[in-house]
Amino acid sequence: MKTRKSFSLVLLTSLWLTPSPPVGQADEGADPRTESSPKLVAKTYNSGFPLAHDTYNGLSSAGDGRIYYALSSESIDVGAQMYSFDPATGTIKHLGDLTEACGEKGLKTIPQGKCHVRFIESDGKLYFATHLGYYSIIDGMEKIGIPPSGYHPYPGGHLLVYDMATGRFTDLCIAPHREGILTMNMDTRRGRIFGITWPTGYFFRYDLERREMKNLGPLSGEGENGKGPTYRTLCRSIAVNPEDGSAYLTTSEGNILRYRGDRDAIETIKGEDLRKDYFGLYDPTSPGHMGYNWRQTAWCPSEKAIYGVHGNSGYLFRFDPDVPRIEVLDRITSDPSKRSGMFDQFSYGYLGFVLGPDNRTLYYLTGGPIYVDGKRVTGKSSTAMGEAKGLENLHLITYDIPTGACRDHGPIFYPNGQRPLYVNSIAVGLDGTVYTLARITENGQTRTDLISIALPGK
Repeated sequence: MKTRKSFSLVLLTSLWLTPSPPVGQADEGADPRTESSPKLVAKTYNSGFPLAHDTYNGLSSAGDGRIYYALSSESIDVGAQMYSFDPATGTIKHLGDLTEACGEKGLKTIPQGKCHVRFIESDGKLYFATHLGYYSIIDGMEKIGIPPSGYHPYPGGHLLVYDMATGRFTDLCIAPHREGILTMNMDTRRGRIFGITWPTGYFFRYDLERREMKNLGPLSGEGENGKGPTYRTLCRSIAVNPEDGSAYLTTSEGNILRYRGDRDAIETIKGEDLRKDYFGLYDPTSPGHMGYNWRQTAWCPSEKAIYGVHGNSGYLFRFDPDVPRIEVLDRITSDPSKRSGMFDQFSYGYLGFVLGPDNRTLYYLTGGPIYVDGKRVTGKSSTAMGEAKGLENLHLITYDIPTGACRDHGPIFYPNGQRPLYVNSIAVGLDGTVYTLARITENGQTRTDLISIALPGK
């Protein structure tokens, strides 16, 4: 028994570290019965930050045509770094250190190691939030890092503003109870920022004009700080209706919550929820999955509706907040995943889901099964964290909202044949080029960095 387990681990490690064959040659990681789409070749960039680790969200396109992104860090001494990429010139610019932007440089506190949210543009400025990247693993789960000797506890996530014209950062405030900021969105018309903290899951709103923070309390149980019956996986996406300023979010039990601006309070939507048979069966107190939470959402202005994806099952749905009603539309996983009938390898599902600049095309970066000698390669059977359970086969999916046409554009490879790994972000440039942040291995060193994927005909 011991020998079998050791052999399986060696096999999986070998598959993870061995580059895939160059594009154009036979791909031993694909099964011809399931992998019929053409390959896409991603271009890699080097931002000059060798410590860069897996980034979740932390990437957006802006009205100036540039791509803005943050690269995470697990270091106790170095925080996340922010950059911009100019597609017109192909140049990358380092914009700043997020720990320094928060006024915490040299304080020997656990640094601001992540930006776990998208950048929201308003009046030439980008609004975003910081999170920690230095953790302690307790009972197999990530917890706020215990500072080593000579260091101080995490001071809390910040709401930050970056002025694209001047290059200056402004620090707005610190999150309630000095937790990290896991989720954020903004009602740009009314100047309200909404957020969810980690690990407890406090929901807050910040009023820009009044410079006022209001904590509306924990969303569900003790969030990811809980244990046993008090544990709940937290929502990673807040959807904002710009028409009336409402903000929508979910709980792992499948409840849909609504922030009402007229009452400055949260309520539970009556008559509709995300507890759908198609999404699967979940124990909300069990870690390692998103439960009935939606994974990622996008507001569609032409339909005044929310489009979202349930992470574990990969089902696309449309939520009409006025009815209210959830309409399950299609499983937008990769074609190989559909044929295999299995969930993908990332335990929480994928965050790389966005509405494109044409306001009609949804873009989704998701996984697919890997086959060797006709057999599907599997990794961990379960995990208590948000992580890949095995090697991922990244695909790009598009969904046309008016026609309902869903298309798998194929698996994505680097020019050397390697696969992008740990992909949980997406941005679409004005010309339709898709950007994400992924693991890149060069000269024996692995980092997370920007990559771009150009669709044929774009």
